[in-house]
Formats: sequence, structure tokens, C-alpha cells
Amino acid sequence: MTNSDGGTSAVLDPVRVREVGPRDGFQNEPETIATADKVALIDQLVRTGIRRIELTSFVRADVIPQLADAAEVLATVEVPPGVDRSVLIPNERGLDRALEQRDRFDEVSVFLSASETHNRKNVNRTIAESLEGVERVIDRARAAGLRCVAVIATSFGCPYEGVVPPERVLAIATRLRDAGASEIGFGDTTGMANPRQARAFFTRALAELTSAAGTGENGDLELTAHFHNTRGQGLANVVGALDAGCRSFESSFGELGGCPAGGWGSARATGNIATEDLVSMLHEMGHPTGIDLDAVLDASRAAQTVLGRPLGSHSLVAGPIEWTPRADGGAR
Repeated sequence: MTNSDGGTSAVLDPVRVREVGPRDGFQNEPETIATADKVALIDQLVRTGIRRIELTSFVRADVIPQLADAAEVLATVEVPPGVDRSVLIPNERGLDRALEQRDRFDEVSVFLSASETHNRKNVNRTIAESLEGVERVIDRARAAGLRCVAVIATSFGCPYEGVVPPERVLAIATRLRDAGASEIGFGDTTGMANPRQARAFFTRALAELTSAAGTGENGDLELTAHFHNTRGQGLANVVGALDAGCRSFESSFGELGGCPAGGWGSARATGNIATEDLVSMLHEMGHPTGIDLDAVLDASRAAQTVLGRPLGSHSLVAGPIEWTPRADGGAR
């Protein structure tokens, strides 16, 4: 990797990136993308070196019409070996529908909020009720041989309640871990996190959650960060989490999505961090991802064509960094 000093940056820990555009992105864009276009875009994405992708969600079509074709998408996409296929499951009914195509995916994501108000507005349940439902889904999914990812929304702040105590978030995460989740994701649902907070939170989470599970069935528990760029701090928050030791992140190509639907958050909240921006920054810092940045940019350009409008990622506008060699062997 060539850096701005013209040298080769040290190769640091690899970072795992889950692409969530086909679900979180398509779900939260105003347009309903045609199934054939979704499949074509997914086909591009899974050939970029991305090794984890969230394909769709089995939600109610009358609530989120953008994903009404979940079963058709799942049945149609051809994902190469080595790419983990994930679907978001809202409840047991959604799991029933997904299991009809059990051979088409590898893991399920379940979710709830760390804020009582947000959880009620989003799924009309208390946190306690959601936890019970999530635990049932995890139990059934594991029995079907599926890996389980549990996502906690509003982990860094709530638009209704303000500060969400880290103790509450970690207590929920502990229960999800003990229920059998192999991975816990922490969502900055409406872009309220800051880098110092992200660093402090993941320092504590990694110490409390992974050490406690060190000798048990979930000894390899993975902690993942999902930041939004609502206030322009998404990548800065990634750096904060990186500094704490987090090595797993979610992002969306083209910066698609992240504008919460229904009760998922503030109506003004916009912007997942773009996969190409995340990958560009990680590579410049020396963290390998195995992802071809140019190929992701091609997929984002294809999404622009499908949507008929420009997308917001910085790398899509500016292009990847190109270091021009100097006569003395450096770069300028």
C-alpha cells in the first residue's frame, strides 16, 4: 500500500466488512427497485471481494414495499462460494418465510433497540418483549444450522430519549450473546455517535463481552459497528472503534439507505457510510479488506444508473486516491 509519504504503509489487522446495501440501502431509498435490477447489482457486489452481504429482509410488504420481493431475490441471486449470505428477520413469521429457502442463505440478523421509546415506535414492543421474541428466533435459527447476528439499534443515542446508557446496551448484548448470537452489532441509528464515544464504547464492550465468553460456546463472539454519516462523522467513528480494537463494520455501497423507515428513527436521518469510502480509508490506513475498491465503485455507478440520480459517497464523486510517483521515488 502506497501512502502520501511515498512509502509502503504497514499492513495492519484485516477488517471484515458486511455490505448491507441490498437490504438497508434498497429498503430506505424512496424508489422501489425492480427485482431484476436488484439481482444484477447484487451480482456485481458479490464479485468485488466482499465476503459478507445482507441480501434482503422478510418484512411485511405493506410496511416496507421496497422489499416485497424478498423471496424472489433470494431464490434468484447466485452468490459465489466463500461469501456469507445474510437476511434480516423481524420476527418468527419472517423466519418461517425465510426457512422455506434455507439453502439460499447462511446467517440471520435479528434486531431490537436499546431505547424503550424507539423500540415501541419501531416494532410496538417493549425491550423485554423484543428480547423474548429475538431469543426464540435465535433458538430456532441455530437449530436450522444458521449463524445468528443480533443488532442493537440506538446503541449510541436515541432521538426520543437522548443518551442511552452503555450499561443498558451491554446488558442487552450480554443476553443476546448468552442466547446464542455469534455476533453483536451496535447501530448508530440516527448518527448521534462521536469518535471519542465510539472508542470508549468498543473498548468497554470488547473487554466485557468477549472476555466473559472466552471459554464458552461463543468464545469467538464478534462485535460489529454500524455507523451512519448523518452528521458527517461516520468514518471518524469508524476510526474511534478501530482504535479500540473493533475489526468488523457494516456499510452500504453508494451510501445507499440509512434514512429510517417507519419508526426506525428521525425522519431527517440520512446516510449509511459508503462501502467505497470505508474501504478506501481502511486501505489507506493499512488495514486489508480483500475488497476491490474499483469494483465497488463500478457497482455504485450502476446503482446510480438504475436510480437515475447521483449518489452521495465521496469516493464515487472524487474517485480513488492515486499517488503520483516523484522522481526521487516518493509520491506527491
